[in-house]
Amino acid sequence: MAIIMMSRGSYSGGRLLSGRVATQLSYRAIDRETILGKASGCGVSESKLRAALDRPPGFLDRFREERRRYMTLFQACLAEELTGGNVIYTGHLAHLMLGGVSHVLRIRIIAPMAFRLAAVQEALKLGREEGLAYIHRQDHDRARWTRYLYGVDWTDPALYDLVLNLEHVSIAEACEIVCASARKPVFSETDESRAAMVDLALSYRVTAGLLTTPETSELALEVRANAGVVTLHGKVRTRKQLEAVEGVVSRTPGVTKTVLDGVIQVLDA
Repeated sequence: MAIIMMSRGSYSGGRLLSGRVATQLSYRAIDRETILGKASGCGVSESKLRAALDRPPGFLDRFREERRRYMTLFQACLAEELTGGNVIYTGHLAHLMLGGVSHVLRIRIIAPMAFRLAAVQEALKLGREEGLAYIHRQDHDRARWTRYLYGVDWTDPALYDLVLNLEHVSIAEACEIVCASARKPVFSETDESRAAMVDLALSYRVTAGLLTTPETSELALEVRANAGVVTLHGKVRTRKQLEAVEGVVSRTPGVTKTVLDGVIQVLDA
């Protein structure tokens, strides 16, 4: 069956629905907190990682290497979790990092403001105006994030296979719709789609290794994986950097061969 990627606005019922779907399909239910815990186990400060994910991107963020490293590490850990299949992830447009993997069911959950306001007031003990301000702020930050990471409008229905509005559909009814969709042959895992997921996870694993290694952290290299063969494109400044890149890649679990033909050495020190 499909990997289910569920996007939702704050307090739109997505977590409730994902839990019910996971039970119905015997899936693992994971979310951002799950991945944060996994990433922090790689020796990264969870507080810094959380701050990098929570803080809305600013104009100069594209030049902030620390945030890029944290985001890549998060994506690498998420890809690892998804590789095993039978999983539902509740987050925000993470399906956009899964290009080339066909067994992905992309869902967006929406709910009327009254529904969301009641939920946030109950959960956070906020007044009406505070609750509305909180929801609008969260939606605004998410819009900025998706434009920063993927260059898209997160409200565009073309980004999803299924958009569910919980205004007139109960959680139980929505669960049945999602489960029925996940069982459709079009979203079934195949040998090819499984291999694509493994390749994607390996490419993220290598990229994260390069970004968290001091000798290679500043490099912007394109990484592609195919059945254990990792090919890199980009530029390095010195032969020492080139050797460091080769070392990081060759030590990465799952790599059987490293191809550096596309890496250009622009200066030898």
